[in-house]
Amino acid sequence: MNLKGLSFIGPRRGQPTDKPFHAANPASGKGLEPPYHGATVEEAEEACALAGEAFRTFRRTTPAERAAFLRRIADEIEGIGDALPQRYVEESGLPAGRANGERGRTCGQLRMFAAALESDGWNRPLIEPAQPDREPLPKPDTRLRYIALGPVAVFGPANFPLAFTVAGGDTASALAAGCPVVVKAHSSHPGVSEMVGAAIRKAIDACGMHEGVFSLLFGSGSKIGPVLVNHPAVKAVGFTGSQSVGRSLFDLAAARPDPIPVFAEMSSINPVILFPGRLAEEADAIVDGLYGSVTLGVGQFCTNPGLVLLPEGAAADAFAEKLAAKLGAHDAAPMLNRGTCEGYDAGLERLAKTSGVETLLRPEPEHGPGGCHAAPALFRVGAADFLKADPLHEEVFGPVTLLVRCSDADTVRKVITAVSGQLTVSFHANASDVSANADLIADLETFAGRLVCNGFPTGVDVSASMVHGGPYPATTDSRFTSVGTRAIDRFLRPVCYQSFPPEALPPELRD
Repeated sequence: MNLKGLSFIGPRRGQPTDKPFHAANPASGKGLEPPYHGATVEEAEEACALAGEAFRTFRRTTPAERAAFLRRIADEIEGIGDALPQRYVEESGLPAGRANGERGRTCGQLRMFAAALESDGWNRPLIEPAQPDREPLPKPDTRLRYIALGPVAVFGPANFPLAFTVAGGDTASALAAGCPVVVKAHSSHPGVSEMVGAAIRKAIDACGMHEGVFSLLFGSGSKIGPVLVNHPAVKAVGFTGSQSVGRSLFDLAAARPDPIPVFAEMSSINPVILFPGRLAEEADAIVDGLYGSVTLGVGQFCTNPGLVLLPEGAAADAFAEKLAAKLGAHDAAPMLNRGTCEGYDAGLERLAKTSGVETLLRPEPEHGPGGCHAAPALFRVGAADFLKADPLHEEVFGPVTLLVRCSDADTVRKVITAVSGQLTVSFHANASDVSANADLIADLETFAGRLVCNGFPTGVDVSASMVHGGPYPATTDSRFTSVGTRAIDRFLRPVCYQSFPPEALPPELRD
């Protein structure tokens, strides 16, 4: 595919600028062609205005029409061929297997939403006929369905160049709902983004959709991000990334004359609780599983297990020693970009300097030719020191975890409470552990959107029952998920039709 390095403003391409940027291979540091030109404020405003125009007709397309559109997008993405995973590897430093797996997930979730649209479950229509003889007052005929919220601005992350970005879960669920989308592409992988953006444009043409249904903007988030959030045509925001940026978008949207929802997935350290019975029985297996979860994708997952709560005593000390040895044998690998690597280094420094923290493993920085390589690290602290040190409650994005020694279940509860809302909480327990800690385990559901028993948090299955969300600061709205078919709920709103004549009712609300 011939990459042009220009935004998609609806059907047309953006204009070149005098200050383009290049993607860089994080493994080698080599700049990648072509240069990419950031969208101007005027182009961002045009994209939003086009989305507003498209909404009038796109929201009224049938579920079957939108299902065909989503399937065509998946077909077009697959039709790119080997060029897509090749560019993915060059821009991310991640292996080809991850690229192909993520492409499969991206196309799979597009088809999943298509299948959901072909069932009645996504809209949940409700019909309550009139009761003219009801006392003391007659009941009118009332019927409820959900309609599209409006154009959505989507901000993609660095760590999932496909599954959470241009055609990822936010875009797929918004389009499924009937909402046009304007995507702000992440600057770490503009080539992958342009390829997928071109595939969506082809699907728009093939399916006869309004030209403003999709736009893709390159460039500085600080420059065009506020334009997207503040534009009157935009009615919701989808975001995956850091807590600081997610909160800034949330505050910006709340300050609008007409506040809009921001569905931001942000910070999570995903505590893993090791109960004593299970630890005594399965220590080696837990070491292996935790090692794999911490190092997966160089720790660049929002579900990375950044905190492990374990009992005091010899068994826990032996566990820590084995885990440190296993992590220490893991080679350094390139992170997504220099900024991510620098953030990881700063996070390790913060952990190491905090009072009471013991460094079990912290390799010397070996950033390699691209300046982005990082190796795993491991720290340990007592619960009392952890509870006193707010810096320990913050996410460190990368292959590191912090062990926290807890004397009893009440201490575990205090530590979990201190870190507040999470995407996940995992625990390892045998039958005796479950019986002895029933109240604590029941309480865990108030802290996270997904509970994992005898497993690890990395690996989010794309399914109808999945919840990828949680209380703040994991997300800005714990009532929703950004993964699975129920992610569509974020971009729908209920409407009641009272005393309508049958011919005026939407098809799904007719008798």
